[in-house]
Amino acid sequence: MIKVEQLVKAFGATKAVDGISFEVAEGETLALLGTSGCGKTTTLKMLNRLIEPDSGSIAINGKNILEENPETLRRGIGYVLQNNGLFPHYTVAENIAIVPQLLKWDKAKTDKRINELLEKLHLSKEYLNAYPSELSGGQQQRIGLARALIADPPVLLMDEPFGALDNVTRSKIHSEFKVLDELKRKTIILVTHDVQEAFELAGRIALMDKGKIVQIGTPAELLFNPANDFVSDFLQEQRLQLEFKAIKITDLWEHLPKGSRKTNTSSLSAESDFWTVLEQFRFIKGENLNILNQQNKEVKTITFEALMAAYSQYKNLQPHE
Repeated sequence: MIKVEQLVKAFGATKAVDGISFEVAEGETLALLGTSGCGKTTTLKMLNRLIEPDSGSIAINGKNILEENPETLRRGIGYVLQNNGLFPHYTVAENIAIVPQLLKWDKAKTDKRINELLEKLHLSKEYLNAYPSELSGGQQQRIGLARALIADPPVLLMDEPFGALDNVTRSKIHSEFKVLDELKRKTIILVTHDVQEAFELAGRIALMDKGKIVQIGTPAELLFNPANDFVSDFLQEQRLQLEFKAIKITDLWEHLPKGSRKTNTSSLSAESDFWTVLEQFRFIKGENLNILNQQNKEVKTITFEALMAAYSQYKNLQPHE
């Protein structure tokens, strides 16, 4: 869906983006991760031509975006900003309806789509005539997401979208983000400096430093096969938590005991990460969990001890740094 080749952008003598290349498949979420000044936001802004590259090429769905009209390009791309970017003197309804107005939708179509999104994002219709300043940070961020999704664009760019939220609100919105059906068929590029956020929300991560991509891969690849000391050191401080989020139950499947039996709990997906399943043991009344592997339709009933033993076996098989 997105193909970037040898992209360069300099500001004066500083190369903010220094010859980077990457591809994002349709329906994939890629996180651009790194410290402030590494070039991730500049990269994102070149994808919808808020910043023009000095050299290199960008293709979205096979089309060279540098040959497109920038305004037309942006209408087909959802864009979510840190601090939500809502217009303070517009009501919630007016903020969400900006793109439909540009696309000349009629009022009935716009209202129907707004109501649909409010329901999916757990927002009451009573907020439609409110102004952004009357909403909480979490509510404002959901409105910003609704505005980006209103025209159902195939590509969504997100620039530190949850950075201004407190930890509790951010965690709740992360959970909603992962299950929102509106996002499941979108190609998403997420800029963040939050390592946990990248591991939780993205299928692949491009770790950047000084305008270059140091390593691109799945969370597990960055953790267990770091390209160099920079990658290893960048992840070291939160390593255990990151492992819990990077490892999926499918990775542990062969190490889990075979067999299933009827329990009071519904089945969890084997695509769940280790952390999610670990959390479930805190909330269930029984001592067992059912795990369903969609790939082979096998169900396993596991205990907490069996889960931890499988994790240990898996870890022992990973290359040691």
